[in-house]
Amino acid sequence: MNDPIAPSTITAPRRISEIKLFLFSAACAVAVANGYYIHPLIAPVGAEFGVNGTLLGLVPAFNQIALALGILLLLPLGDRINNRKLVTLFVAGQFLAMLAMGLSQNFMLFVAASSLLGFVTITPYLLPAYVTKRVRPDRIGHVTGIMSAGITVGLLGSRAGGGVLGHYFGWRAAYWVGAGLTLALLVIIPFIMEKDEKLRDESSPSESYGALLASLWPIIKNMPDVLLAGLLQALSFGFFLALWLGIGLHLTSPAMGYGVDVVGYLAVLAVSNVFFAPWSGRLADRIGPEKARMLFATTQLIGALLLLISGNNIWIMILPILFSNFGGASMDVANRTILFGRAPEIRTRLMTIYIVIMFIGGGFSSWLGTAVYTSSGWDGMALLSILFASTIMALSIYGMRFRKS
Repeated sequence: MNDPIAPSTITAPRRISEIKLFLFSAACAVAVANGYYIHPLIAPVGAEFGVNGTLLGLVPAFNQIALALGILLLLPLGDRINNRKLVTLFVAGQFLAMLAMGLSQNFMLFVAASSLLGFVTITPYLLPAYVTKRVRPDRIGHVTGIMSAGITVGLLGSRAGGGVLGHYFGWRAAYWVGAGLTLALLVIIPFIMEKDEKLRDESSPSESYGALLASLWPIIKNMPDVLLAGLLQALSFGFFLALWLGIGLHLTSPAMGYGVDVVGYLAVLAVSNVFFAPWSGRLADRIGPEKARMLFATTQLIGALLLLISGNNIWIMILPILFSNFGGASMDVANRTILFGRAPEIRTRLMTIYIVIMFIGGGFSSWLGTAVYTSSGWDGMALLSILFASTIMALSIYGMRFRKS
């Protein structure tokens, strides 16, 4: 088997244009949004199917766990199979899963379709590795910021769009709109990705699918900073998901009395953080990603602490949402900058390790956030968020030991 961290001898393909870069970012937004329409709609979905509490939390939890499994089994193929073919196949799978969710008439079918959706949501994690192979090394942080901005738009835009559509047209409307956008993506992708690309040095023997998966362990063992980046992102993403599930349940509770559209309006405000993602990438390029993520961890911790005083006032709630979302999105930029600074021929496998760890944390936190709010209300959610943010800060400080001189 080839050394998974050997220097690259692959001839770099032609560079992508700025227009294509933003199209790829938009593609990430559409693909990632599909998995998160459930967050502002979790209460009306539960009401229609007659489930609540911990059982209802299985929908986002299984989606995230299936996503982690799909990334583990499918994403490594990006280092050996034409990425254009893979992305087209995965987007088609998303489209079918979205149709199934919109048509579901019982809860278990809805959970199964949501899990299938998670399993094939590979596009937002394959495209960033594809793009960073086509830019200069000194622009990796900047480009990663733009791609991460697309992911952030998808994460928060799904909450905004899902909340508003669910309030005025019913929760199924969000899945019909999502399916339509996914169909448009299925048409566009073949035109913006390269039909022919050289993914490896053809003088080296081809690795089997099993060898690709087996090569993940030597990468983890030889690159502890990659494992740390995954753990940090698992906590950061878990904080994000648990918080937004808590917000969706809290604002629509009898005590607050808001509709799901208000969750969407809050998400629209939070989307403003997307404009800072390219800046976060440039900062990581300038001062180093390890130092940058310490600053971003501080922002997350401030946001978590502010949750303690915001539970009964929706206007005050805006402040911790902005702080925590900015810190979380920027933390992802810093972590990905570390990964994309590695050899191009293993970047997809690096993303596999990173994203699998991230979504294991996301799946557990989706269930945990729902369970904690059900048992302890907003105060429990605030304390859970502080625990997440404090651990992120501690690990970010530890991660400084990997900083390059």
